[in-house]
Amino acid sequence: MDIAALSIAMANQQVRNNAGIAVMNNAKEMMEQQGSQLIKMLEQPAQSAPHPTAGSRIDIKI
Repeated sequence: MDIAALSIAMANQQVRNNAGIAVMNNAKEMMEQQGSQLIKMLEQPAQSAPHPTAGSRIDIKI
């Protein structure tokens, strides 16, 4: 392999590496955002049902 072809191959590999790193950084940022949103959601007090027996009984007539 001559020097020019080797140089092109190395440049292409560097581009692939940079693209992979950019994708990983985007994924990392998204995970950090989702994690902070989850923490905010968990810190909020739980909301109770509007009525304690709502949804716990079924009325059936035969």
